[in-house]
Amino acid sequence: MSKQLLMYENVAPLNKTKHRELYVKPLDNFNFAKDVNSAPLTLVEFPAAAAEYTIVFIGTDEQVMPAVILGFKENENRYFSTEQGWHARYIPAFIRRYPFVFSSPENGDKLTLCLDENYAGCNQEGRGERLFDADGEQTQYLKNVLGFLEEYQAHYHRTQAFCKRLVELELLQPMSARFGTQAQGVETISGFRGIDRAKLKQLPSEVLAEFVRNDWLELIYLHLHSIRSFGEIMAKVTQADNAAPLTKTESESTTAETV
Repeated sequence: MSKQLLMYENVAPLNKTKHRELYVKPLDNFNFAKDVNSAPLTLVEFPAAAAEYTIVFIGTDEQVMPAVILGFKENENRYFSTEQGWHARYIPAFIRRYPFVFSSPENGDKLTLCLDENYAGCNQEGRGERLFDADGEQTQYLKNVLGFLEEYQAHYHRTQAFCKRLVELELLQPMSARFGTQAQGVETISGFRGIDRAKLKQLPSEVLAEFVRNDWLELIYLHLHSIRSFGEIMAKVTQADNAAPLTKTESESTTAETV
């Protein structure tokens, strides 16, 4: 999968002196995400996202995150087109938070609100929402942005705890998906992981009880269902370039279908 932070080109900490006259105008398009082929997802987003995206897991054992697949190739987002905009009702919070993002030092003790200064909606001509008032105080708009990112960060930490548990229990397995296009034949995408159904069924009853208490079991099955619907989901967003549905999703360690 590709680098999601391709969206951010010139990230700078928000500063009430430097950015006092800055306005941010929300744009009607998602051009900034046109080259993003996956987007991280938090647990709270699974129910809405599973109906329109395939949810997988990306990263290494040190840092695994759920994500939705947006395209088959690097720098490709099949869920966005200049003519039609975003091809789904639900848009991941990772995308919606742009052009803002939290940054933190390696020890993670302090979060700093940052802004992509290259965002097309940034201006000093009074278009959109002002970030600081004449006295250098945060506007209500900026307070709302902070609230949204703080909530996102809290969900992110809960998601990390979930993923850490999956890694501890060795429930994740490498997977790949094959798909066909009329013009190019069969291709394969990989670099993501999914829940191993066989290992899931072998979990001790006390672990399953833990997953039920935390609502994790429900989320696991939403993930598995979204993989089962891989072809159907992606067919909806590939009609413009005559792509056929994905034909198979499989474990990289075997050739058997896992869902």
